[in-house]
Amino acid sequence: MDTMLAGRFHLDSGKFLVEEVAVPVPGPGEVLIEVKAAGVCLSDLHLIDGTLVLLYPNASGAVTVGHEVSGVIHALGPGLRRGLPVGTRVTLEAGQSCDRCADCARRRPCTQVRTRGIDYDGGWAQYAIAREDTLVPIPDELPFDQAAIIPDAVSTSYAAVVATAGVRPAQAVGVWGVGGVGAHSLRVARLVGAAPIIAVDPLPGARDRALAFGADIALDPAADDFAEQVRVATAGRGLDFAFDCAGVPAVREQAAAVLGRHGTLVLVGITPDPLTISEGLTFNYMGKQVRGHYGGFPESVPELVRLASNGRLDLAPSITDHIPLADAAEAIRRLEHKIGDPIRLILVP
Repeated sequence: MDTMLAGRFHLDSGKFLVEEVAVPVPGPGEVLIEVKAAGVCLSDLHLIDGTLVLLYPNASGAVTVGHEVSGVIHALGPGLRRGLPVGTRVTLEAGQSCDRCADCARRRPCTQVRTRGIDYDGGWAQYAIAREDTLVPIPDELPFDQAAIIPDAVSTSYAAVVATAGVRPAQAVGVWGVGGVGAHSLRVARLVGAAPIIAVDPLPGARDRALAFGADIALDPAADDFAEQVRVATAGRGLDFAFDCAGVPAVREQAAAVLGRHGTLVLVGITPDPLTISEGLTFNYMGKQVRGHYGGFPESVPELVRLASNGRLDLAPSITDHIPLADAAEAIRRLEHKIGDPIRLILVP
């Protein structure tokens, strides 16, 4: 097959189209992946609606969307080192190092990481190119749809809770926004022993889901006695960590106000809006902190593959629906308007 379907975002016109393009050929150090599943993320929506600004625009003027991808190795490029054969089941890291900066030359963490499906072609396609260092093999017992969402929807939450925050057992955690990232933040917080875990979302359905995903309490942020409910739930201590998974300025204000002494607000949700916290002296007096967070860390995806494969983390409830790749525009519409209150929609080529 010389051509394939791909969901492409055209940077000049701002249009998203599912169109027929040439099947890519792997270059040195690359493999061709036959895509089996690809997640639909809010970042994809923000790319298409123009609210996500590209730091490293694709020179071709268009990019195949999709950074949550799993499949099998279909063809091998030259100069490979890992020895992974054709047919190997894999999930793909959501990004890759630039491989050209001074940090990369010194084998330090790259500060100019490129994101799949944003800065270079992603996996909303029948086939996708992947650099071999971004491949994470997956066992036969891990379904492709669950494996696909690990590199962002799950790994972003995992890295935020485990690494950026470093949540320890019995610490009080609040999660604002129970979408894909927020729902998995609850599950990871439960996994590491946080207590109590408080979910905050204006949608009744999302609050119900939060309880199913491990929250001890699910609160409406508009409740008149919201702060008092948090105080009672934490025995007057306030939160040790508050995770903003919504990327909404009002969330940050509310979350910062209910932090306890030395409490930390972790910014997980992405927004172009300025960061503002109006709290005054008490923020200083209580020794509160704000930490930024972006994506997963290099070790996140392999660790999560092991956790899911060994039954420590069941990702089946995270899969809301499967949609044909040809209907990718409909998947975007469903996510944008929260039709069916999706956690993760999966495109299937």
